[in-house]
Amino acid sequence: MSTTLLKKETLERKWYVIDAAGKPLGRTAVIAANILRVKHKVDFTPNVDCGDNVIIINTDKAILTGKKLDQKKYYRVTGWIGNMKETKARVMMDTRSDYAMELAVKGMLPKNTLCKHALSRLHLYKGAEHPHADQKPEAWTL
Repeated sequence: MSTTLLKKETLERKWYVIDAAGKPLGRTAVIAANILRVKHKVDFTPNVDCGDNVIIINTDKAILTGKKLDQKKYYRVTGWIGNMKETKARVMMDTRSDYAMELAVKGMLPKNTLCKHALSRLHLYKGAEHPHADQKPEAWTL
């Protein structure tokens, strides 16, 4: 049995649109991460950056189930000693819902250089409009 390995030069990247309105943030992030890693195709090669482009719209309408809005916290460090800041998920979803979605997708990608290249193909928008209509993206159904 022979193994077919994909080469980066022979890639044809497609564009997909995911609508996050009314869907859980984590489920949407899983699907976006799988598309960015191209795990939905037969010719998946784990060491080659061969993923597709993903547009996620309506990130402000994504939901968090259970008590996550009050209990989940996002942490960041300012760089000064003892200055670790925390933000509750409710505040993050109200102010920076696209960044919360980006953090969720980033956590589901491999922790190597492929992550940086995959995140460059992720496009997040709070509203329903996006400027990528010229690429003719396909709608991805959850």
